[in-house]
Amino acid sequence: MGRRGRGVAAVLLAATVTLGVVVGAPGAMADATTGRGGGSLAHAALPRPTGPYPVGTTALQLTDDGRDDPWQPGQHRKLMISFWYPTARPATGADRAPYMVPAAAEHFGSAGSVAQTQHLFEPGRTDWAGIRTHARADAPALPGLPGSSGSPDGKRPVVLYEAGFGDPRTWNTELVEDLASRGYVVVTVDATYEASEVAFPDGELVTSVIPSLMVPGTDIGALLRKMLQTRVDDTRFVLDRLAGLRDDRRLPAGLGASLDLDRIGMVGHSGGGSAALQTMHDDPRLKAAVNLDGQLHFPGPDGQTGVNLTSVAADGLDRPFLLMGTQESDSGSYHNQPGWDALWQHSTGWHADFTLKGSRHGSYTDSESLLPQLARQGAISGTQLTRDIGDVRPARAVLATRSYVASFFDRWLRGHDDHLLDGPSGRFPEMVYEP
Repeated sequence: MGRRGRGVAAVLLAATVTLGVVVGAPGAMADATTGRGGGSLAHAALPRPTGPYPVGTTALQLTDDGRDDPWQPGQHRKLMISFWYPTARPATGADRAPYMVPAAAEHFGSAGSVAQTQHLFEPGRTDWAGIRTHARADAPALPGLPGSSGSPDGKRPVVLYEAGFGDPRTWNTELVEDLASRGYVVVTVDATYEASEVAFPDGELVTSVIPSLMVPGTDIGALLRKMLQTRVDDTRFVLDRLAGLRDDRRLPAGLGASLDLDRIGMVGHSGGGSAALQTMHDDPRLKAAVNLDGQLHFPGPDGQTGVNLTSVAADGLDRPFLLMGTQESDSGSYHNQPGWDALWQHSTGWHADFTLKGSRHGSYTDSESLLPQLARQGAISGTQLTRDIGDVRPARAVLATRSYVASFFDRWLRGHDDHLLDGPSGRFPEMVYEP
């Protein structure tokens, strides 16, 4: 959820479609392919991870037999998750896993995508299926050495990632891959029936029900609360299943055994950031969490924003958390948003707040790297580009996001403090420390 003062409908729609921009080198473009009407499709590339390890990835379906799907009563809740982790050999060429599987990519780029409710990009103009990650699919996990990653047995800390409301789990791959390249196992979670689309291994493609719920008279606050609670329930179910996955033969060799379930953190953007803090409030298994511009209060039934706080904001947290805000319409300080301010006042655990100057709500996502490339090829307008990511330099926004998130988890999951989060930094003058 975006945390700035927008109209109620705009809050929800922006929250559900805060898609991002990726900063790839010009030389990384693939050859143009033909789009609708005979024109060429726009191409884009993700920035390379910065850590020392090559990255592997694998996807897995989970089904919660003990819970009905809140959006589709009468059927069990099922989820798609992906693991991103260190491996021994880098992926090259065709070995690089796709950014989106073909069915999801086709829908994501179509007029039926949730993204089109905000006219984020022109439908049918981008080769989403052609974008590649830097990860090798189903590669064996690289065993950790005793003492590495802050663990006496070589196990790796686990970080969960959730995208914004309405966004697919792929929509921050640039951050997820970077964490994995630094030695973390990252688990990304899709929000079935809320995300723009979720592709399952049997070929089923589940699309978002949220646009159909946006009708006159909708209680936006109640809908947002349902979305948040569903996210929290999904996350806690994934946490339940991680222990059982240690010996699951569906996972690549060594991956299950590498999971350190005593060191779990979570990071999310927008609604995923709200879910990260709320899950940590509800579940002690999360040791630390990062909220990338996700609000912690709801509009009331009368359509006005106010002090309808989430329980995490009302109660506070006793474990470490990091707030990273944007400059949607004001200075970005936690003081200017009631949910963040309440959380700040009520928390006893370590906490810090930084704002990225010149940023917008999409600046902490793949929007910063992908959308400028698409704009140069005419698949997104300059006006929309600025509206989504502001005027911060894309490469700097990506570097800052990666550096601050990694610094936080290194400090609280590995016991290594580089002091980046202690206050203003000369390395990142675009990051404003909010005391």
